[in-house]
Amino acid sequence: DIDECSFERTCDHTCINYPGSFECLCHKGYTLYGLTHCGDIDECSISNGSCDFGCLNTMGSYECVCPPGKKLHWNKKDCVEMVKCLPNAKPAPKAQLVCSKTGGIESCFLSCPSNTLFVPDSESSYSLSCGVPAQHGKAQPRRNATLPSCSDSLAPPIKQKARFKIKDAKCHLRPRSKEKTKDSGKQAVSDNCQVTFVNLKCDSSKKKRRGRKSPSKEVSHITAEFEVEMKSEEVSDTCNIDCVRKRMEQKLQTAIKTLRKSINKQQFYIQFSGTEYEVAQKPAKATEGHEACSTGQVLQDGKCVTCSTGTFYSGEHSQCVPCSPGTYQDTEGQLTCEPCPSNDGQGVAGARNVSECGGKLNLCSPGHYSSDGFKPCTVCPLGTYQPEPGRTLCFPCGGGLVTKYEGAVSFQDCETKVHCSPGHYYNSTTHRCIRCPVGMYQPEFGQNYCITCPGNTSTDFDGSTNVTHCKNQHCGGELGDYTGYIESPNYPGDYPANVECIWNINPPPKRRILIVVPEIFLPIEDECGDVLVMRKSASPTSITTYETCQTYERPIAFTSRSRKLWIQFKSNEGNSGKGFQVPYVTYDEDYQQLIEDIVRDGRLYASENHQEILKDKKLIKALFDVLAHPQNYFKYTAQESKEMFPRSFIKLLRSKVSRFLRPYK
Repeated sequence: DIDECSFERTCDHTCINYPGSFECLCHKGYTLYGLTHCGDIDECSISNGSCDFGCLNTMGSYECVCPPGKKLHWNKKDCVEMVKCLPNAKPAPKAQLVCSKTGGIESCFLSCPSNTLFVPDSESSYSLSCGVPAQHGKAQPRRNATLPSCSDSLAPPIKQKARFKIKDAKCHLRPRSKEKTKDSGKQAVSDNCQVTFVNLKCDSSKKKRRGRKSPSKEVSHITAEFEVEMKSEEVSDTCNIDCVRKRMEQKLQTAIKTLRKSINKQQFYIQFSGTEYEVAQKPAKATEGHEACSTGQVLQDGKCVTCSTGTFYSGEHSQCVPCSPGTYQDTEGQLTCEPCPSNDGQGVAGARNVSECGGKLNLCSPGHYSSDGFKPCTVCPLGTYQPEPGRTLCFPCGGGLVTKYEGAVSFQDCETKVHCSPGHYYNSTTHRCIRCPVGMYQPEFGQNYCITCPGNTSTDFDGSTNVTHCKNQHCGGELGDYTGYIESPNYPGDYPANVECIWNINPPPKRRILIVVPEIFLPIEDECGDVLVMRKSASPTSITTYETCQTYERPIAFTSRSRKLWIQFKSNEGNSGKGFQVPYVTYDEDYQQLIEDIVRDGRLYASENHQEILKDKKLIKALFDVLAHPQNYFKYTAQESKEMFPRSFIKLLRSKVSRFLRPYK
């Protein structure tokens, strides 16, 4: 068995080797094309991503968007009115900044009970948000908050930004050690400030100072933004809205002042799920042993693995813990779980999104809907359908079409005037089947959309029925000074129609080019419609080294007849093939005579064994490596060289090399 997965560039994403073959797999949100390549799926082309309103494709994923005045439902697809309060929804617990003073030392902690997002940006910086920013202007939160509670805010929130500096400390969110927590003992004076939204960024990337020698001590900068909501309850006859605003601003400023003192004394902590975390530490502390993985990751089989969705990283136990019933987590590597909208502590442990909160049982099933997506549900009326669970609406068939029954689950249940075959989609305005345009395909019968080709691929013709018709138009290859390769577009999948590729190999001075064509697949049926040619320049009369328009499964090696090479591949609109991947090497021109002697000797191609060498990517790589840099020969032991190649091959080379190096003996 050849382990294809051990070659470079076998698969774009994941490679699985089988006896006698291999298979490529793609990451979530990507699909396979051209046998080994992965392209982003445009989910928005598949029934608008099942979005209620707008759909936005992203690399490896997509997002649904809502019109102004509406917000995204927790199912991340439907749009709901902003103002609706869920009757049974408890308001999401607010973040709190609690500061206290014990024995003249201020210490503060920020508790983050809901809507938290932790993003490790790099080894020495992270950002963290807590709460939901006010929807004034553009500031959309990264995370869609659970439905709003019924507290009404009057005016725009109070916003303040502050910067703090911590000397000799590195940004790293780390659980506070047990002993320290005990010291805090009974709190003396405690100030409590409720915050609607906090965004905190900690960065300790070393900045090089010009001129004078900078001390190598690290400085961490913390940037914090706070938002506090104005509450209508606080307005009274004695204190109107402006007065309340002033009071709150002062309160927030005082809190920030205390916070500054506590940060200077390294007494500032952030609390998630009952564990307190230090925001940054002095380097001395960091040497306490197992600091192998960053926060939010655990060590598994010697690798750092990020805590998956449905779990959170518990600093106390330094492991990933499933979310408790009544909470969920839809993002990896987080430090806490989010409370479910109807937070009665019911439901399943380890919920990965809101729809799993109440367990799968409480969701409306496909073909049904309700105002919040949970039971009790209404069946989709005639003329509408809903393929997914937990939705707040059904999609109309359009064009006055009816469904065969209530509770339909797909467009295929709509009674269309004509039945469309694969490669077509149904237009419900004109009631006709339309061929999928170029760059799209549809494998199923009776659908009302075509799927956009993955990544930046397209099809040769309209009416495509399969993702295999999607081809990358990009001319492949890497052109290095010493080694490189050229590759037909979409290789090893079939190359596209009407494509032209041009490559120029221009070696460094005193070097010549050697090329190996392991195999090439160009269909002969269409009278030389697809051609690969290598010559000195673009001029048709220049010296030609190689030209072919047909399939050769036997390998061939040859030296270029000119110092530079101009290479062209052209295909017509006729049939297509797998094409080629052709490696080359440039070698010192002093060896010209020896190399030509080897590649022109029929014995190089005579046996199956020798042909296999020229087709074996690993062996060609080793041979090319030594040809480009002869001193690399000594990287391989005599034993290794012997085991890599059959004896007949070594014998052939040895006789030629010794004759070349010692002509007079």
